[in-house]
Amino acid sequence: MSSKKKTVTRLDSSYMQQYDAHQERQKKKKQRLYRRLVLFSVIVVIAIGSMATYHFNQRVVQKEKAEQYEQLEKELVSLEKEEENLREEIELLNDEDYVLEIARTNYFFSRKGEMIFKISDEDPSY
Repeated sequence: MSSKKKTVTRLDSSYMQQYDAHQERQKKKKQRLYRRLVLFSVIVVIAIGSMATYHFNQRVVQKEKAEQYEQLEKELVSLEKEEENLREEIELLNDEDYVLEIARTNYFFSRKGEMIFKISDEDPSY
Protein backbone atom coordinates (compact mmCIF):
# COMPACT_ATOMS: atom_id res chain seq x y z
CA MET A 1 0.00 0.00 0.00
CA SER A 2 2.77 2.39 0.57
CA SER A 3 3.70 2.10 -3.09
CA LYS A 4 0.29 3.37 -4.07
CA LYS A 5 -0.03 7.05 -4.13
CA LYS A 6 -3.18 8.35 -2.58
CA THR A 7 -4.51 11.56 -3.91
CA VAL A 8 -7.11 13.61 -2.22
CA THR A 9 -9.13 15.98 -4.25
CA ARG A 10 -10.14 19.23 -2.76
CA LEU A 11 -13.76 20.09 -3.03
CA ASP A 12 -14.49 23.68 -3.80
CA SER A 13 -17.49 24.19 -1.61
CA SER A 14 -18.73 27.21 0.34
CA TYR A 15 -17.74 25.48 3.58
CA MET A 16 -14.15 25.11 2.35
CA GLN A 17 -14.07 28.76 1.27
CA GLN A 18 -15.30 29.83 4.71
CA TYR A 19 -12.78 27.54 6.34
CA ASP A 20 -9.96 28.99 4.20
CA ALA A 21 -11.10 32.54 5.00
CA HIS A 22 -11.20 31.64 8.70
CA GLN A 23 -7.70 30.18 8.52
CA GLU A 24 -6.45 33.33 6.73
CA ARG A 25 -8.03 35.57 9.41
CA GLN A 26 -6.44 33.49 12.16
CA LYS A 27 -3.06 33.74 10.42
CA LYS A 28 -3.36 37.54 10.09
CA LYS A 29 -4.55 37.81 13.69
CA LYS A 30 -1.49 35.86 14.83
CA GLN A 31 0.80 38.10 12.74
CA ARG A 32 -0.76 41.24 14.29
CA LEU A 33 -0.33 39.73 17.74
CA TYR A 34 3.35 39.05 17.07
CA ARG A 35 3.85 42.58 15.74
CA ARG A 36 2.15 44.11 18.77
CA LEU A 37 4.25 41.97 21.12
CA VAL A 38 7.45 42.98 19.33
CA LEU A 39 6.44 46.65 19.39
CA PHE A 40 5.53 46.44 23.08
CA SER A 41 8.84 44.68 23.83
CA VAL A 42 10.79 47.38 21.99
CA ILE A 43 8.94 50.10 23.91
CA VAL A 44 9.61 48.33 27.23
CA VAL A 45 13.31 47.90 26.40
CA ILE A 46 13.61 51.58 25.43
CA ALA A 47 11.79 52.67 28.60
CA ILE A 48 13.95 50.49 30.86
CA GLY A 49 17.11 51.61 29.05
CA SER A 50 16.24 55.27 29.39
CA MET A 51 15.35 54.85 33.07
CA ALA A 52 18.62 53.01 33.72
CA THR A 53 20.59 55.72 31.92
CA TYR A 54 18.79 58.42 33.90
CA HIS A 55 19.44 56.53 37.14
CA PHE A 56 23.17 56.23 36.48
CA ASN A 57 23.40 59.89 35.46
CA GLN A 58 21.66 60.86 38.69
CA ARG A 59 24.09 58.74 40.69
CA VAL A 60 27.00 60.58 39.06
CA VAL A 61 25.38 63.94 39.80
CA GLN A 62 24.69 62.89 43.40
CA LYS A 63 28.31 61.82 43.86
CA GLU A 64 29.56 65.15 42.47
CA LYS A 65 27.19 67.05 44.77
CA ALA A 66 28.37 65.03 47.78
CA GLU A 67 32.01 65.84 46.96
CA GLN A 68 31.13 69.50 46.47
CA TYR A 69 29.27 69.49 49.80
CA GLU A 70 32.30 68.05 51.61
CA GLN A 71 34.57 70.64 50.01
CA LEU A 72 32.21 73.45 51.02
CA GLU A 73 32.01 72.07 54.56
CA LYS A 74 35.82 72.22 54.82
CA GLU A 75 35.80 75.73 53.39
CA LEU A 76 33.13 76.73 55.92
CA VAL A 77 35.24 75.44 58.80
CA SER A 78 38.30 77.36 57.61
CA LEU A 79 36.24 80.53 57.08
CA GLU A 80 34.78 80.21 60.58
CA LYS A 81 38.31 79.93 62.00
CA GLU A 82 39.36 82.96 59.98
CA GLU A 83 36.31 84.87 61.21
CA GLU A 84 37.19 83.98 64.80
CA ASN A 85 40.77 85.17 64.27
CA LEU A 86 39.56 88.41 62.72
CA ARG A 87 37.14 89.01 65.60
CA GLU A 88 40.01 88.50 68.06
CA GLU A 89 42.13 90.94 66.07
CA ILE A 90 39.26 93.47 66.13
CA GLU A 91 39.09 93.11 69.91
CA LEU A 92 42.84 93.61 70.16
CA LEU A 93 42.77 96.62 67.83
CA ASN A 94 40.17 98.21 70.10
CA ASP A 95 42.80 98.10 72.87
CA GLU A 96 44.89 101.29 72.71
CA ASP A 97 47.98 99.70 74.28
CA TYR A 98 48.04 96.97 71.62
CA VAL A 99 47.77 99.52 68.79
CA LEU A 100 50.60 101.58 70.29
CA GLU A 101 52.73 98.44 70.61
CA ILE A 102 52.15 97.62 66.92
CA ALA A 103 53.01 101.19 65.95
CA ARG A 104 56.20 101.04 68.00
CA THR A 105 57.21 97.68 66.55
CA ASN A 106 56.36 98.18 62.88
CA TYR A 107 56.62 101.92 62.36
CA PHE A 108 59.33 102.87 64.88
CA PHE A 109 57.17 105.21 66.93
CA SER A 110 58.62 105.98 70.32
CA ARG A 111 57.42 106.99 73.70
CA LYS A 112 58.50 110.26 75.27
CA GLY A 113 62.19 110.21 76.03
CA GLU A 114 62.80 106.99 74.05
CA MET A 115 65.28 106.67 71.20
CA ILE A 116 64.94 103.98 68.57
CA PHE A 117 67.93 102.48 66.79
CA LYS A 118 67.41 100.31 63.74
CA ILE A 119 69.75 97.36 63.70
CA SER A 120 70.09 95.45 60.48
CA ASP A 121 69.50 91.73 60.56
CA GLU A 122 72.20 91.13 57.97
CA ASP A 123 75.83 90.56 58.83
CA PRO A 124 77.83 93.77 58.49
CA SER A 125 80.30 93.63 55.67
CA TYR A 126 83.66 95.17 56.63
